[in-house]
Amino acid sequence: MNSLYDLSNLIAIGYFLLVWFGHFAWSEHSPASLNSVMELRRRDWMRRMAARENRMPDAIAMQGLQNGSAFFASTTLIAIGGAFAALGASGEAIEVFSYLPLGIAMTREVYDVKVLGMAAILVYAFFKFVWSYRLFNYGSILVVCTPPREEKDLPEMAVAIERAARMNIEAGRHFNRGLRGVFFSLAYLGWFASPWALMATTTVVTIILHRRQFDSKPLEAASYDG
Repeated sequence: MNSLYDLSNLIAIGYFLLVWFGHFAWSEHSPASLNSVMELRRRDWMRRMAARENRMPDAIAMQGLQNGSAFFASTTLIAIGGAFAALGASGEAIEVFSYLPLGIAMTREVYDVKVLGMAAILVYAFFKFVWSYRLFNYGSILVVCTPPREEKDLPEMAVAIERAARMNIEAGRHFNRGLRGVFFSLAYLGWFASPWALMATTTVVTIILHRRQFDSKPLEAASYDG
C-alpha cells in the first residue's frame, strides 16, 4: 500500500462512505428504526408537557439532553486535537507501523491523508453535537413559551406543542448524526491497517448499529404499547 490512489484504497473508502450514508438514510427514514420510534415519543412528551401544570420535570429533562450534547462536543474536540497531534508526529508513527507484524507499508502522504480524514469525521461530529446543543436550548425556550394548561383547547396550544416537538425532534436527529459520526470514526481506524481492514471494521460497526436500530431491546421498549 504505497500509493493513496491504489485501487484497493479507492474501493475501501468508497465502501466506507457508501455504507455510512446508506445506514444514515435507512435509520433516519425507516419508520421501523429506533430513531423514528423515539421521534414519536418526543411528540408524546410535548403533549404531556402541555397538559402539566408544573413543567419543572420537562425543564430538567431538556437540561439533561443539553448536557449530553455538550459532553460529546467536548470529547470530539479533544479527539480532534489528538488527530492533529498525530499529524505532527507522522515520522514516528510511520516507523512504528513498519515494526508491526502486519506487513503495513505506509508513506507519509498516505498517513497524513488518513489522519486528516479522521479529523474531518470528528469535525463533522463536533458540529453536529454543538448544533444539537443549540437546538435543545431553543427547545427549552419553546417549552417555556407553551401556554398554560388552562388554554389547552385554544389553537395556540396545538401550535406551541408542534413547534416544541419539531425542535426537539430536530435536535435529537443532529445528536444521533454526531453519534453516528463517532461510531464510524472507530470503523475508519481500520484503514490504518489496510483497505481490507477498513471494509471489515466498517461492516462490523454497521452491523452493530443496525441491530441497535432495528433489532434491540430498547426498540422493543420504545415500541411497547401494552
